[in-house]
This record gives sequence, C-alpha cells and structure tokens, in this order.
Amino acid sequence: MKMTTEEAFVKVLQRHGIEHVFGIIGSAFMPISDLFPTAGITFWDCAHEGSGGMMADGFTRASGKMSMMIAQNGPGITNFVTAVKTAYWNHSPLLLVTPQAANKTIGQGGFQEVEQMALFKDMVAYQEEVRDPSRIAEVLTRVIAQAKRHSAPAQINVPRDMFTQVVDIELPPILAFERPTGGAEAIAKAAALLSKAKFPVILNGAGVVLSAGGIAASRALAETLDAPVCCGYQHNDAFPGMHPLFAGPLGYNGSKAAMQLIAKADVVLALGTRLNPFSTLPGYGIDYWPKQAAIIQVDMNPNRIGLTKAISVGIVGDAATVAKAIHAQLGAGAGDTDRASRKAVIAQTKSAWAQELTSMDHEQDDPGTTWNERARKAKPDWMSPRKAWRAISAALPRNAIISSDIGNNCAIGNAYPTFDEGRKYLAPGLFGPCGYGLPSIVGAKIACPDVPVVGFSGDGAFGIAVTELTAIGRKEWPAITQIVFRNFQWGAEKRNSTLWYDDNFIGTELDDDVSYAGIAKACGLEGVRAFTMDELTAALRKAIDDQMKHGLTTLIEAMINQELGEPFRRDAMKKPVKIAGIDKSDMKPQQVG
Repeated sequence: MKMTTEEAFVKVLQRHGIEHVFGIIGSAFMPISDLFPTAGITFWDCAHEGSGGMMADGFTRASGKMSMMIAQNGPGITNFVTAVKTAYWNHSPLLLVTPQAANKTIGQGGFQEVEQMALFKDMVAYQEEVRDPSRIAEVLTRVIAQAKRHSAPAQINVPRDMFTQVVDIELPPILAFERPTGGAEAIAKAAALLSKAKFPVILNGAGVVLSAGGIAASRALAETLDAPVCCGYQHNDAFPGMHPLFAGPLGYNGSKAAMQLIAKADVVLALGTRLNPFSTLPGYGIDYWPKQAAIIQVDMNPNRIGLTKAISVGIVGDAATVAKAIHAQLGAGAGDTDRASRKAVIAQTKSAWAQELTSMDHEQDDPGTTWNERARKAKPDWMSPRKAWRAISAALPRNAIISSDIGNNCAIGNAYPTFDEGRKYLAPGLFGPCGYGLPSIVGAKIACPDVPVVGFSGDGAFGIAVTELTAIGRKEWPAITQIVFRNFQWGAEKRNSTLWYDDNFIGTELDDDVSYAGIAKACGLEGVRAFTMDELTAALRKAIDDQMKHGLTTLIEAMINQELGEPFRRDAMKKPVKIAGIDKSDMKPQQVG
C-alpha cells in the first residue's frame, strides 16, 4: 500500500491507541503533527518540554494507557531528559519520539544538532533509529512493543528527512507477549515458606499497581495468611488503605506501624518490587529490615532480583500471576500458626501509630540544633507542615488522584494519604526531580477527566514548573487543583544545613515577595492563600468543587512555618572537618609567566 512516511507513522500510532501527545511544536515533526487532528490525536502544547514529559508520565500512570512525547530536535529534545529518566524509574511505558537533524547534515555541527541516541542511552529501555523511509512503520511498531514489554520509555529517533517520503509498505502486525509467570520450582518453594511462617509479611511495590489484578491477588493472599501488608516508598496506592491488614508505607517519613510489623517477620513476600535502597532505609531511628527473615522477591526484571537485599527465593514474573500461583499452592493450615496473636499485634500496632500520627503537630530538632523551635516562635500563628497535611486529609475525596513533588514538606506527608484502588498516587519516584507535582497531575486529569485531582509541591520545586500556569489556563486544558506549601525556603537542603553546616544557609532562601497565587490569577486561574487549618480545608473543598462542577483551576498557597522534617539522606551526610582552612583573604589570583 502506498503512503507517505508521516501517514505510516500516524497509522501505527492509531493502531496502538496512542491518542495523546505532549511537547512543544517544532518544524522537525510538523509532517506528522499536521495529521494529528484528522487522526483523532490530541497534541498538548505545554510551556516546557520537561513538564510535558511529566504530563505524559502522569497520564500513563493514572490511566495505564500509553502516551507520547515529542519536540523539536536538539534543544527541544534535551529538555526531555529529566522527565524520561523519571518515567524510567516510575516504570511508565512511554513513547519518546526524537526528531533528528537531517542525515545529509549530521556531523557538520549544524543547527540544533546533538547526539540524541547517546543522550538517552541510560534513560530508556530500548532505542532505535530509522535508517530508511520504508522501515519507519516497522521501527515504530517495535519501539512501542518494547516500551510495553519493559514497562518503561522507549525511543525512536527519526532524522527529519525521513518524513515527506512516499513508501509502498504493509503495516506490521502488533505483537503481544504474555507476562512471565514465574518458575514452578520457585513458586512451590515460596508457597512452602509462607505456609510454615509464624509472622509472614507482604511488601507491595509498584509492580502490584501495574499488574492487572495485582492488588486483588495480593489481598486474597494476605487475607488467607492474615499477613500485614506494607508498601514501598511512594506506593501508598498498592493496597486498600482502609483494609485492616494494611500497615502503610516503609521508608522516608513512612508508617511506624509498617516498620514495626515487618521487623517481626520471619518470611517476607516482596511482591512486584525491586527493593530499592531508599525504600528500606531506617526511619524514625528504627532499623526495621528483618535481617533473619526469609525474603521472597518477585520482579519482572531478573537483573533486579537480589540486587539490594539477600534473598531466599527469587521469582521472575507478573505480580498478580505469581501471587495467585503461590496462593493456590499454600499448604493446609497456612497462616494458622499464631494467627490470633498476630492479628492482635497488627491491630494494636496500627492503632498506636494512628494515635501517634494524629498527635504529631511539629517536627523535632536533633540534639544540639534549635531550628524548628525557632521556626515555631517566628510564626506562631502559621500552620506547621503536619497540621497542613491533617487539614488537607479532612477535605481530600477518597476517589481523588493526587501527585506529590520532591521536597521536605511533600515528604512529611508520606504517611497520610491512603487509597481504595491503584493508580491514585503519583510521585516523582527514585530519580527525584523537582517540578513533578503540577505537570503530572495535569496529565492525570487529561487521562481521567471525571475524577478529582490534586497536586502537591513545595515552593522551591513548584518554581521549576510554574511556567505551566501559562499553558493550562487555555480553554482546551482541563481544570485541576494545585497546593503549594509556602515557607519561602528549599527545606530539604536547609535541614541539611541545620544538621551539618551550622545554619550556614547557602542558596536555601526564596523571595518572600513572590505570590504564586498572584501568578495564578495573572494567568487567568483562581489563586488563594490559606494561613490556618480551617482556611486550608475550606479552600481545598471549594477548589475541588470548582474543578468538578465549574471547570476552574485553583492554586492554593498553604502558608506554613519553616519547620523542617527528617533529612533525606542521614546515611550519606556527615559533618565536615576543617584541615587547611579557607579564608577570603586568600582570594589572590596568581600571575602566570
């Protein structure tokens, strides 16, 4: 069948159901963007490509559907780097299309030329370049298949002179593969360990959310064993939050109940998780990882099994399929050993933590430091971060999708939100980019227009994405709600400064005169400030009502004091020592020659 290369490209997108594209328009891909409207494809032209990539990530994580990123070759494409690596560690199957400088000029240092394949080598699960016009549909089909197979971004690099060519081709068939189901011997061994366990614990990771039926399968297994279920850092939606067996998230600012319960485990089923180091670091001074327990690790990627923790059994497979297979092979009486006392311990531990969390109003100072005490005295009438999170929890609908940014105040909130189903909690993940909260929740709203969405950011991180306010006010963009924790500082780094650098605050202070609510109003959006818990709860309720009933986007500045939570990296920081000494009087440029 004769067609142009751009027609072939768009027809492949249609066959795979890719309806949404995020980026900024550029001449290098206008041959295909010109066809988007007639193809039923929506192009979301954001304010910055990096934010566009995070919108794509939010869209795909909220919906489970694949989306696409594209921009002008060179600087447009380099702006995608952070977003693509973020999506990689969020296990998001995205299509990254990178138009390239023309073949006839590559290597001459021409306009907007950069080595785009080398740039993303460590950012994607698969990459391929179109070498001949007749292969454009074949290559695109393969790249999409690889993204889905690896649940990660994959890249197609298209020299711009590959477009506007006439080819005579057949569109390749779509290939689908069954997800791995785990080895029979490993599943039998895992079932035997869990059947005899006195205190089994299940640890759910992102793989449980990504797997069709993963949450239900882990729930059935947990209920048979009466095993408490923890979740990995930033995966609070990997198990129903109201379930009596749910213990909460491990890791930074997580759930003490989860930490205390997994510390008692004699067998841990780590389901759909690579056991990343950040998710298992000590928290609240509790070194909770059970060093004597048998660890069963289930992951789709065999290279990640046993990488960070010693394990007893490794299973390469889909979380739902493996959980069901293990469940089917449990021995008679599995979970019966100490069942009654285990259930009592779970309930008591959860209750004690819930009471403690409710009573936590302020952040503690380390011995020898007084910053948090000073912060409370400086603004006694402003909310603390924890009071803000309690006010938010009072107004947040159970069915809402939320996004979080990187930073101190968002991290303090890690223990608060719970969910009834998966694909509800979008967080920046282990690449940890600032500026994720706003664009990802915009992408989620595009994916789920009938669901309330709320994004969260600290004021430092929000400054990186603030330009998107100039884009999302246009009539074709959906309404969202964004909360910015406003304390006029880069909190995580300031906490480091209080602990290890004697309050020497270099680069941590923000402009007190900037109003993000004011910027929102200037962009045609709603902007409000809330100074008290009651004001914040009321503002959030109204904003969600306006979002769902009136199509209005609202930015809420939650005005909080400058208390600082736990540092991100106690394991990686230490107080410096002075040896040679540094003095400004030594600033004497040396003469040469």
